[in-house]
Amino acid sequence: MRAEISAKDFSAGSSGGAIPTVTLKQLEADPHGVFRAYRKQYPVVLHETGGYFVLRFSDVDRLSKDPRFRPSGTSFPEMQGFSSGTMFDAFDHGMLTADGDVHRRRRAPFSRLFAARAITEMRPSIRRTAEDLIEDWYGVGEVNFFDEFAAKMPARVIADLLGLPREDIPEFTLLVYEVTKVFSLGLSPDEIVEIEKAGQRLREYVDKVLDERRRSPREDFLSTFLAAATEGGEMSPEEMLYQIFALIVGGTDTTRVAIAMQLALLLQHRDQWAEVCRDPALVSGAVAEAMRFEPSVGAVARVTSEDVDVGGTVIPAGQLVMLSTMSAMRDEMTYDRPDTFDIHRTNQPRLHPIFGYGAHRCIGEAIARAELEESLSAITARMPRLNLDVAPKINGHFGIRRIDAMRVSWKP
Repeated sequence: MRAEISAKDFSAGSSGGAIPTVTLKQLEADPHGVFRAYRKQYPVVLHETGGYFVLRFSDVDRLSKDPRFRPSGTSFPEMQGFSSGTMFDAFDHGMLTADGDVHRRRRAPFSRLFAARAITEMRPSIRRTAEDLIEDWYGVGEVNFFDEFAAKMPARVIADLLGLPREDIPEFTLLVYEVTKVFSLGLSPDEIVEIEKAGQRLREYVDKVLDERRRSPREDFLSTFLAAATEGGEMSPEEMLYQIFALIVGGTDTTRVAIAMQLALLLQHRDQWAEVCRDPALVSGAVAEAMRFEPSVGAVARVTSEDVDVGGTVIPAGQLVMLSTMSAMRDEMTYDRPDTFDIHRTNQPRLHPIFGYGAHRCIGEAIARAELEESLSAITARMPRLNLDVAPKINGHFGIRRIDAMRVSWKP
């Protein structure tokens, strides 16, 4: 379904007036402030590049499970300017953008690999990866943490999980970081061209790896995946390729932002940092609070299959809707002191909103939590006197958010 959206689309708001349109300039300057200001009066706002943003926790929670809000298919890349090509195909053949039986058969081969029990068994190796990375630069006394740990940690884990050579990591990570710019709203024509080029190169890389596994199967996940998918006969070769394409993208980029932000937030709140260093039992709560306070994914896209009333605002059928978890997790009606970072928070929802809901809940939740918790545990155990020299700036309000340099130092 194609969403025909423009910033000129207005509906009646809950106060009887027009829905406000938020601009990129506003959101780039202070996304949390913009969401906070509008959330109190409006359940929904328009975005100048197109689409509706749902802002309140209760609505995001409810509509994430509402069958009238369907996965976005190719609506989002079309809105961004991708009408064909690799990036269009990635959405067209993807798991997250599919629904019903198509979604089920694309997701099924991954369910056992990413089961919580299987990931629990991987935790010792994930911890060793974190410790090995620290050891690489511990004696130096200072490091660009984002480049030398936050980016490398998830890339190594996903490479080991899929059986990809570690020497391939620099190549596919650079391509992933370019590809995920697709989630930056308001792209220029030149940016669209560069993202598509990176997408093509990443597709070629995945195609080459899968072809090698078909010719010479190994004792690894990719070989098992190909055998099961081929035997089941439910996925085309193109679908198989794009599931692995998406797995590499999702497993590489979202967690690197989260790893950096959780450490930065703790180092900016020294009393809570000291508590976590003293008591490893606090790590899980610290990870959950960091994901709430500065999520690595800002919103999830859906398309309305019919007219839907959201708090007095009617969103027409066929519209692209962004369910803003970023706004929802700062909602005053759900969280006490939502703009305060507090690792002792007791009113976190049972299921963390950052991982989505229902059939489309993130399949990589268990491994993401393991990477975040084991990373933080390794760092606090080895470097309790760590200092934040250059704080990272996080940008974006939809899809995978982006971050710049982050430098830390310590006395070896």
